[in-house]
Amino acid sequence: MKYVINRADRAPAYLQLYRQLRSDIAHEVYPAGSRLPSKRLLSEELGLSLVTVEHALALLCDEGYATAKERSGVFVSFRAGDRFLSADLPKAAAEPAPHSTAGSKASFPFSVYAKAVRLSLASEGEDLLQPSAPQGDPALRSAICDYLIRARGLEATPAQVVIGAGTEYLYHLLVLLLGRDRTFALEDPCYERIAQIYLAEGVPLERLPLGHDGIRSSALQQSTADVLHISPYRSFPSGVTASASKRAAYLQWAAKGDRWIVEDDFESEFSMSKKYEETLFAHSHRNCVIYLNTFSGTISPALRMGYMVVPQRLLGRLQELTEVYSCTVPVLDQLVVAHLLQSGDFERHINRVRRQKRRELEQIRNSEFGIRN
Repeated sequence: MKYVINRADRAPAYLQLYRQLRSDIAHEVYPAGSRLPSKRLLSEELGLSLVTVEHALALLCDEGYATAKERSGVFVSFRAGDRFLSADLPKAAAEPAPHSTAGSKASFPFSVYAKAVRLSLASEGEDLLQPSAPQGDPALRSAICDYLIRARGLEATPAQVVIGAGTEYLYHLLVLLLGRDRTFALEDPCYERIAQIYLAEGVPLERLPLGHDGIRSSALQQSTADVLHISPYRSFPSGVTASASKRAAYLQWAAKGDRWIVEDDFESEFSMSKKYEETLFAHSHRNCVIYLNTFSGTISPALRMGYMVVPQRLLGRLQELTEVYSCTVPVLDQLVVAHLLQSGDFERHINRVRRQKRRELEQIRNSEFGIRN
């Protein structure tokens, strides 16, 4: 067995094993339908506890790389290559609908936010009255990059990040970046504001129907669009999350010709998975993914602040645009969010909500089977 657990690595053993198994699945060392090594074999060969191995296998199942079959083992469900473009995967067993993050359980603690405001006012003083740097305050862009590599495995420099007052501004900037002569494809159904803004910008639109695991393979294969705008995690209003195979299909689609993917990652931080959702941006080898997210869902809807991360090959065009379009977010708001990211308060809040959501899901499952806590 070739798997190795590096005891000096800061990553937990279960995560190291998960990544190695995932890599072998993606490269078809274990093709679709094949059985993975048993948890007992992995445990004995690597000197890991059964619990550690079970955690790694559970992550593969959570993300759609594998499926556990009772008393039979864990089998690969990920389909690589052209095969997953010809047909959609069989529908998996139904899970309870994702919980909304609205309400007190997901609300950012006001006392923590107020403290960050006071610290920003005290430390910056009258400098807060100065205009922001065109792409956004350097402290915030740097804090976002640190957070993304730490929590999402997404590596970028502050120069690749631009801050905007909500995603609407960023959608507008996207059209200017990529050009109005391109056809944009959207999920159907999708958050209708996306379509409204693109139509107002005068770009041609295609609507690609969603299946249970993402855009239907036949629609994706037949699309003539140049830009694919997707919400891989819990697309609104359908609640559909793209499977690992479907995400690979999106990247394969973008690899043909001069195509782009817009990864609209709203609220993916609140996934109930035991690890953060993977980003397409981190797995794009052609630098063809533009990543968007917002703090409206994770901190407050009143905070009109989103951010976009562009690949290196768009940096020149981005800098040209931001010399014309000034940053649309007040400096104080930017520095408050930078403080929340740097202090760890943002991630503590995210982790609290994720734990609560997992407890609620477990309670639902227990009630369905008549289990009492």
